[in-house]
Amino acid sequence: MLDRVQLYESGTDEFLLESEASMALKGRDFLSLHDYTPAEVEHLLKVASLLKAKQKAGQPHPLLAGKSLGMIFHKSSTRTRVSFEVAIWQLGGQGLFLNPADLQMGRGETIADTARILSRYLDGIMIRTYGHEIVLELAKYADVPVVNGLTDLSHPCQALADYFTIWEKKGHLAGIKVAFIGDGNNMAHALMYGAAKVGARIAVASPPGYESSPEVLRLAREDSFATRAQIEVTNDPAEAVAGADVVYTDVWASMGQESEHAERVKAFQGFQVNSALMSEARKDALVLHCLPAHYGEEITEEVAYGPNSAIFDQAENRLHVQKAILAMLL
Repeated sequence: MLDRVQLYESGTDEFLLESEASMALKGRDFLSLHDYTPAEVEHLLKVASLLKAKQKAGQPHPLLAGKSLGMIFHKSSTRTRVSFEVAIWQLGGQGLFLNPADLQMGRGETIADTARILSRYLDGIMIRTYGHEIVLELAKYADVPVVNGLTDLSHPCQALADYFTIWEKKGHLAGIKVAFIGDGNNMAHALMYGAAKVGARIAVASPPGYESSPEVLRLAREDSFATRAQIEVTNDPAEAVAGADVVYTDVWASMGQESEHAERVKAFQGFQVNSALMSEARKDALVLHCLPAHYGEEITEEVAYGPNSAIFDQAENRLHVQKAILAMLL
């Protein structure tokens, strides 16, 4: 990959945004990183780098002037709502927050009909929901691009922002070791797919009974052949973190799992990212967390706010990566 500063200064703006690679992404859905080739993922990261540089330099980039993005939230979110709403605005378009209580979807109108109707009004749809099948059905019947803002199966926008952050901080992605400590959830799935696309090595450590989907693991390992990535799973956090360049964690009980909180806290003892566990990683290992964090559970404040933490850079990068996704697809 090109260095992000070199990319911005080399006068490749027009070429990058109007290249054949950019044109090939127009009209596509963004449901999972599994659906994208390594070259397409790299292209999105380069566009994110360019748009971030423009935003930091105060250079307007209304690439989506006159475009509209509908944002459906079955799950509330700080980062997803604000980052997407600001993203479409900075690109010159307009975002519409669509509360489920204001929609007929799920209250008599089918997902298919909702997709057909919204396609007549909007240029794109972002949805943050529970079941992945909802996103798949919406995309099947929509005539405009559908972006997965999160499902119980995968969180591709977050994972792309994560690898963008790692690229910024480490300068490369191929061969980087990422240790994910915690529930083998949607975040672990997205990171495995992402690792396979960028040629990283990922080790996911989860307690017995909380491992990642075997099907996602199978598909990620199939994807990894193209980039020589390594996808590993274990029940031992220290094994996963050993020699890691990045240590990543997530909450033990996600939204919708509140009733399991006490049970999960018990099951995840020993899976906290703290100074003792970090001592197994490289001295300059990045600390990442997709937030919100439950300090004292999956991560300590000492680590989260420590010198190796890139948690808030990571959160900011949701904006820049999602701008790249919207700019390319819409």
